[in-house]
Amino acid sequence: MVITLDADFHALMALSGARRPSVVRIRIEGLKAERAAELIGAVLLQCKHALSNGALVTVDRTGVRIRHLPISGARRKP
Repeated sequence: MVITLDADFHALMALSGARRPSVVRIRIEGLKAERAAELIGAVLLQCKHALSNGALVTVDRTGVRIRHLPISGARRKP
């Protein structure tokens, strides 16, 4: 699993048609380390099943969104 602030990982996973690794993207800027760790722990618990099966998870101030991998319509690796 990848935990990142960078949108590129979601784009790469969606375009590749891959099923793994799962990616959690945090879209909240300026988090202090302690709050970031708490947030990540909560997201991992909340999304445990989806992440273990392959998912793109986006976390922002309004909530958590989950897209299951592979993304429909994505190009598949040969």
